[in-house]
Amino acid sequence: MALILNGFAASNYYNKSKIALLEAGADFTEHPVFFKDVDRTASPLGKVPYLTTPQGSISESQVIVEYVAQTHPQAQLYPADPLAAAKVRELCAFLDTHLELVARRLYPEALFGGKVSDGLKEITRKELVANITAFMQLARFTPYVAGDTFSAADTSAYTHLPLVRAVGKRIYGEELLGDFDLKGYLALLNARPAFAKTAADAAANMPAFLAYIQATYPSRPA
Repeated sequence: MALILNGFAASNYYNKSKIALLEAGADFTEHPVFFKDVDRTASPLGKVPYLTTPQGSISESQVIVEYVAQTHPQAQLYPADPLAAAKVRELCAFLDTHLELVARRLYPEALFGGKVSDGLKEITRKELVANITAFMQLARFTPYVAGDTFSAADTSAYTHLPLVRAVGKRIYGEELLGDFDLKGYLALLNARPAFAKTAADAAANMPAFLAYIQATYPSRPA
């Protein structure tokens, strides 16, 4: 049985997992699922993505990436050296937890036309500025986020950094990423077929996702 990636292509965490699967050349299919239809026996918190395998289901994007790395070692998503591999995981943790999840507090206003409080905006800005500064101390971007070789950390950076930038621009009118050449970094990765396909699929799925959001939260303009 092929692997099944469950979720929707407008989700950055879904795309993080999808890129890893594509880079690995994994045999997988995609099963479109919005939040209300998530199988909670497979993803108890009702989150996407989750991966169906012949042995059982896996939830949480980073866990899926780790599974792909272990089952498809030829993809070289992590360096062979233990410390170098740990540094890649460190970058993934910073990107997922300290950047994206902090910026996510403001998505209702930054992306979906809702409103968040001024107090939350103030607290979030302080955290984002501090966390981005810390992340940039760890990141290399020479040219990949962990150094001169593509790694699992690039799946997180590619999917999360544009959203962090969007929050800074739309909520604060600021370039929170400083002078980092995000456009050049994204172009580097978009030259890889896995990233180009994922980006195209995400753009194609966005109208359906926005329609779902509007139907689910009718008071929030899409």
